[in-house]
Amino acid sequence: DPAPRKLVANLPYNVATPIVVESLDGLPTVDSWCVMVQREVADRFFAVPGTKAYGAVSVLIQLAAERTGFHPVSREVFRPRPNVESALVAFRRSGPLPPRYRELKRVVEGAFAHRRKTLPNSLELSRLASREQAVGALAAIGRRPDTRAEALEPPEFLALAAALQAAPGLARAGAPA
Repeated sequence: DPAPRKLVANLPYNVATPIVVESLDGLPTVDSWCVMVQREVADRFFAVPGTKAYGAVSVLIQLAAERTGFHPVSREVFRPRPNVESALVAFRRSGPLPPRYRELKRVVEGAFAHRRKTLPNSLELSRLASREQAVGALAAIGRRPDTRAEALEPPEFLALAAALQAAPGLARAGAPA
């Protein structure tokens, strides 16, 4: 008491992404983050669609927060000197989490789970929807069936998750009929 409002940390590469993503809904009172991470990880947090760095973490963070700072940190300032560059990235919560966030998170993670596949194939392989349900959900949001996850803007994932939820024969997002 009082509940935490800020998350400030120097996060190791192997845990940075899960800690930040889980803190979005696991620490609902946190409204600002300032984390030092490997530069490659920092670039993923606010990557744009169509880039190599864009992925599930990009979508989930951008749906919940906005970047307020980004400062590269040279490996030269550390002793011993690491083999990677780092960055200090700051962001703040942009509002409440989208409705049904946990189901949305599963759809986003499933969409990127098979990166070289189209969204219908990736969602089917992730057991989130049948191929037909995914094709129908993409059509409902104005996207072609050959769309890949990296082409969708973060808000389009909200619409996709809602369309999947409404898909005939789909009991709930994450459970194919």
